[in-house]
Amino acid sequence: MSFIKTKLIAILKQVFPASYAETAVFLFFLICYGTLGTYIALHYRIIFDSRIPWDAYFSFDNKAIVMTGGSFERHPLAYYFFNWIREFSLFVSGGKMDATFRLTLSWLSNITVSLCIVQIFKYLNNIIRLPLKISLLLILFFGAFSTNILLSFTPENFTYTLLLLSIYNYYAAVKLKKEEKIPGSALTLAGITIGGLTITNLVKVFIPVLFEKDLFRSWKKLGNTVFRVVLTTACFVFLYLMRIDFKYENIFSKTSQQYEKFSNVESIPDWDMMLSYFFGGSILFPSFMTTDKHNMKGFNFKGLLMEPYSSPFCYAFITILLSLILWSYFKNFNNKLVQIIAGSFLIDILIHCMMRFGLHTSYIYGGHFIFVYPLLLGWLFYTYRSKPKTLSFLIVTTGILLVFLLANNLFRMVDFFQFLEAYYQ
Repeated sequence: MSFIKTKLIAILKQVFPASYAETAVFLFFLICYGTLGTYIALHYRIIFDSRIPWDAYFSFDNKAIVMTGGSFERHPLAYYFFNWIREFSLFVSGGKMDATFRLTLSWLSNITVSLCIVQIFKYLNNIIRLPLKISLLLILFFGAFSTNILLSFTPENFTYTLLLLSIYNYYAAVKLKKEEKIPGSALTLAGITIGGLTITNLVKVFIPVLFEKDLFRSWKKLGNTVFRVVLTTACFVFLYLMRIDFKYENIFSKTSQQYEKFSNVESIPDWDMMLSYFFGGSILFPSFMTTDKHNMKGFNFKGLLMEPYSSPFCYAFITILLSLILWSYFKNFNNKLVQIIAGSFLIDILIHCMMRFGLHTSYIYGGHFIFVYPLLLGWLFYTYRSKPKTLSFLIVTTGILLVFLLANNLFRMVDFFQFLEAYYQ
């Protein structure tokens, strides 16, 4: 019994704030995001409208996700998770899908994103061991990302995936830093939850396992690792097939249809979509455009999408940030924790930039990878901890990027509220 109690306390300490600094960070973002989400939920119907299944803003599928968890070929086990989310929200709202229902959905998202930021803060403090002022600078920078702002009030798979990936990356880093292996139970739980919400993220669960100590020097350790990976995969596949009544042929047909639908859009050049949407739109808002939408049942509504960047300052911002990220990666090339972070990011780059899946709206996928930016920046600061001039340069550069990010994203949120005033009161 004491073993279970110890494990439970350890899990709670990892997921939730465990120090005064972590609690302060959590409350700060909870209040900031909560104020935004509460106002939107109480004054506008965009968070959830039973008539609008998808694409009300930036291609998020709020109603479809809340009611069904999304398409089974991309979100195989999300159906069960969002059943709990929906039923809890209905319980709070007394069974009505009204402002209270929207408010509950918004606050669940708010708490989730705020906890994600705490995970990044823990990583910066406990794994990289940065000074508090630098950790706070990077956390403020990360917290102002467009993806975090949007997901803080959006009931979507991406919202919860962002938290789960952040928790797992921190957990794996703790284990590897102690030169311990990731237990099969933890690996299986991560595979089911992370892969269950978005199937492509299942691969990311196995990346840290490749960097366990002496993995390829001992047949016993290699065999144990193979067993854990096979066990995780088998559990995931079984639950996936059970979800679709073992009609596995549907997976291939639906996956092919989705790939054709989301990878053959020729709206703007690929390089611009990569910079403006994949790398940029998930961090720095571009301008917006309004589109005409319908729910295929006779109801017409307005949708909001992001446009490519039109300002050279936005391109400069993303170029500088990517340069810092690459600088960090090559400077810390021999650091296995950096390789894990980069490997996770590479999967998304391959899917969206190389295979072009959803590239024209790749800003919505930020929940799968934006945590990479503050972590790689953190490792860059760590590298130059004993070089005051370079460290000062990095602090000033990040500070300038933060000021521009805040100014730009606040300005664009004004545009967002104008859209809400016009079409979603």
